[in-house]
Amino acid sequence: MIRSTRAPLGSLAYIAGMGLLALYFIFAAVQGDYGVFRRAEVDAEALELRVQLAALSDEVVRMENLTQRLSDDYLDLDLLDQQARDVLGMIRADEIVIR
Repeated sequence: MIRSTRAPLGSLAYIAGMGLLALYFIFAAVQGDYGVFRRAEVDAEALELRVQLAALSDEVVRMENLTQRLSDDYLDLDLLDQQARDVLGMIRADEIVIR
């Protein structure tokens, strides 16, 4: 009786090919462009951008307050005095300059 050795080799090659294909898809799912690690990076970046957005929103509110205080409709004498002294480089007689 003659035994064929091609069948087990073909099956082994098929199993090895499928195993390699499965390993490729697992690698792509973990480290690919849309993988688990990339998702974690995107989530961390989104959190950082939210923090920056909150800081910038606070800065916008502060700048709007200063702008409103310097407008023609509203006069804040303290802010006007501070801005005039900064621009002109002058100080009051009761102030001490530390450099």
